[in-house]
Amino acid sequence: MRETLGKINHSQFEDFLKQRCGKERSEVSIGPNFGVDVSVVDLHDGKAMAMTSDPLSLIPSLGLEESAWLSVHLMANDIATTGFAPMFGQFVLNLPAQLSKNDFEIYWNYVHQFCKDIGVSITGGHTGFIEGQNSTIAGGGTFVTIAPKDKILVSKYANAGDSILVTKTSALSSAAILAMSFPETVKNKIGKEFYYSASASFFETSSLKDALTAVQTENSRVTAMHDVTEGGVLGAIYELAVASGNGAEIFNEKLPIGEVQSAVCELLSLDPRYCIGAGSMIITCKKENVSEIISRLELNLIPCVEVGTITEKSNGIKLIENEKESDLVYFDEDPYWKAFFNAYKKGWK
Repeated sequence: MRETLGKINHSQFEDFLKQRCGKERSEVSIGPNFGVDVSVVDLHDGKAMAMTSDPLSLIPSLGLEESAWLSVHLMANDIATTGFAPMFGQFVLNLPAQLSKNDFEIYWNYVHQFCKDIGVSITGGHTGFIEGQNSTIAGGGTFVTIAPKDKILVSKYANAGDSILVTKTSALSSAAILAMSFPETVKNKIGKEFYYSASASFFETSSLKDALTAVQTENSRVTAMHDVTEGGVLGAIYELAVASGNGAEIFNEKLPIGEVQSAVCELLSLDPRYCIGAGSMIITCKKENVSEIISRLELNLIPCVEVGTITEKSNGIKLIENEKESDLVYFDEDPYWKAFFNAYKKGWK
């Protein structure tokens, strides 16, 4: 039995999986890479196809609408890092046998509607019901977009000297999902106001608008983007720096941590800087374009702050706290998972 939950660790990916990816094809310009959200395959006439895959969610404690939202938007967030919206989607549904026909139709209607809202055409997949399927993972999906090859961004394109921006707040999705999963406990321990605010932030867990707004102008000079998922804001910055072959300098006091997210994370003894933060986007850009990008995002009601700089690889990946510099620690396992299951085992309601 595995000792850790969540994604495979960095070393196992690099040492094993990355070396075993089937036939090498020259058309694959961006294949599997640590800290890179998409793969890119070259097409004809200067076009390329970007693809991403993720698990699909079916979480009873959240609800069918919310589960469908996560299923669609967590994939859309990855494609958004290219600077383009997703166009096509494939869904493989391995559903629990006890899921009723009515609940399935409700869930799928939401998947359909959320895809339609962001311009995704569902092109196929597989739908089945499986005995003994009690996981909150209901299968997997793939989103695809086609765009000019020279316009597609990936996280490995960040350069030394670029500024690092973060949209919204740390632990956005963690705080929302934890509050919605344990409503009675959250209300009793930190108050109804925090509960309702955290729950209301759930539908902010899409970063598609963040990405498309950041690259809205031809001269935005955004160089790379990376979706904040497992490992939180600090983990995402670390991954982007490694993917691009660079170092980074991050100022701890500049990291955005909302009062609501801080309160929910403190209740579960979590550090919000390292918790799953879907809905936030890491953006790197040329320093002279920082003010313009932040202003454009804020005009679209998307908070954004500058938190540091991409540096030369030889400088390492550094976190500066209280004017003291230290190596940024990267955790293979997001602490969210243990916190969630510990709360569940304690009987939190």
